[in-house]
Amino acid sequence: MNRSGSRPPHALQILWSPPRCRSTVFLRIMHERGDLMVLHEPFSHLKDFGEVEVDGALCTDERGLMDRLSTLSDRMPVFVKDTTDFYYPELLSAEEFLRGASHTFLIRDPREAIASHHRLNPRLARDEIGFARLREIFYAVERSGGDSMIIDSEDLVTHPEATVRAYCEKVGIDHRPEAMEWSPALLPQWRRTAKWHKDAAESSGVRRDHAGKDHTYVEEHPLLGPFYRYHLPHYEWLRERRVRIVP
Repeated sequence: MNRSGSRPPHALQILWSPPRCRSTVFLRIMHERGDLMVLHEPFSHLKDFGEVEVDGALCTDERGLMDRLSTLSDRMPVFVKDTTDFYYPELLSAEEFLRGASHTFLIRDPREAIASHHRLNPRLARDEIGFARLREIFYAVERSGGDSMIIDSEDLVTHPEATVRAYCEKVGIDHRPEAMEWSPALLPQWRRTAKWHKDAAESSGVRRDHAGKDHTYVEEHPLLGPFYRYHLPHYEWLRERRVRIVP
């Protein structure tokens, strides 16, 4: 971090999301802008694979990763998208890092998120669903005095341009309508976990996906039902504090 305090406002933007909440499509919009260094799930990959490379530097722990992100964002605007299927204990106590970034929390109806997640990961565990962990990070940002906002991904698919415009205004970047459309592609950063990003790779803009549409069984499912009831209060708490989108 720039110790002189001269860091540009919101030079580091982090989007936190439970898995299967349309965060990869949001990243695709930021990638299409062309003016940000866009990083795909460095915290998640660190936990999953034991290490992650960030702009040529190998990070093997949370502290090293946070230092690397802060250093990069002293030189250029950086957008990070990450998920809460893993637990990040060092992040939660890193007040200076949390305060030095703009944090956005993306949510989705947990029945849809759980149904979509379970199809890709039949051995899904309760905490991997991620809404409780998302709320914990929100609290940590709040304690640190950092900037935050909550977006419901239902608004993203219903009013994509208005939602992205609200995001850009909050983090202090210009809205670029041309970034809302793109040619289908599997971005290089997605290859390590490609099966999770098939819908985003085949997309050409923000569209309502159907990955979670068959979600009515979740509440009555013997395994997923208790998971849903555990995460629902966290989702509802976050949703109550979401940005209200005006089309």
